[in-house]
Amino acid sequence: MKKLQIAVGIIRNPQGEIFITQRAADAHMANKWEFPGGKIEEGETPEQAVMRELAEEVGIEAATPVFFDKLEYQFPDRHITLWFWLVEHWQGEPWGKEGQPGRWVAQNALQADAFPPANEPVIAKLLAQA
Repeated sequence: MKKLQIAVGIIRNPQGEIFITQRAADAHMANKWEFPGGKIEEGETPEQAVMRELAEEVGIEAATPVFFDKLEYQFPDRHITLWFWLVEHWQGEPWGKEGQPGRWVAQNALQADAFPPANEPVIAKLLAQA
């Protein structure tokens, strides 16, 4: 059983919009929308990982990510731990550096069924705060 630790950034602008990206057609959970992030590397903290991943994936330099939630999720072939960080301060403008589509969506317009199932509790929490 594969065990993955994933750091995820919820990038929220002052207008209450969140930047999301679309998973590649050949990726696990293909074509679903997601909050940008990726695997935590050996020796990295979840906070360091989210800052590195956001620079690599969407080209921003995150400042002071705030811990938002931690979720465990079991898939048939893998167990994932998701560390969610709220990012409201950054340098640069987010975009799909790896060729992935990206867009801003109003926090109150997030739709859980457009995301992988592991994101549902976090989307519910974001919708409750919108």
